[in-house]
Amino acid sequence: MDYHHLALLWDMDGTIINSKISHFITFKETLEKHGYTLDRDVFDANFGRNNQTILPLFLGFDPDPALMESIIQEKEEAFRQIAPKKSTLIPGVKTWIESAKSMHIPQAVASSAGIENIKTLLSSFKLLSYFKAIFPGDDLPAKPEPDVFLKAAAALNKPPAHCLVIEDSPAGVKAARNAGMLSIAVTTTFSHSELSHADLVLPDFTTPLKDVLRNLDFLQT
Repeated sequence: MDYHHLALLWDMDGTIINSKISHFITFKETLEKHGYTLDRDVFDANFGRNNQTILPLFLGFDPDPALMESIIQEKEEAFRQIAPKKSTLIPGVKTWIESAKSMHIPQAVASSAGIENIKTLLSSFKLLSYFKAIFPGDDLPAKPEPDVFLKAAAALNKPPAHCLVIEDSPAGVKAARNAGMLSIAVTTTFSHSELSHADLVLPDFTTPLKDVLRNLDFLQT
């Protein structure tokens, strides 16, 4: 089966790398330094969205720009310190990424994270070289807005209909649909029912990529 027309657009946190606990710890500790507390349920419900969108939800109010910048900068610096040590790859994901490369399927990372976080984590797991493009979403409209996926598709010179988004969050799945793209979701962060809008839901990446693509009729064109 020839998949030369296809491109894979990967989310990172929770999809490629299990970094959720590192995000929680560093958000919690940073907010506490500023005199605020972080509700775990609010964190869980909004994991996967960009900082500018989730910070007001964590605080319960819209912070002024100086406070927003201070908290985000402190949190991200702390995150880059601990995440390479505390994070793990999602089972099977490196094999999928390697398989896509061997199948000549171009790949991009389209994440809500900032560019420094993306490069730090991908480099720590020796994955950076597999991706033709990296698009951070920290300065773009947050998922479920489609902007980060559309930019990634344009960079790979692929129409949205030829892009397969791989995600772990409901917001990411909705963003893919809003971009006119198909999606695979993994239940690493959210439940199957919460990800039901995806075209396919998997527990992880232990099923070989070729088998998954072969069974997806919409890709066989």
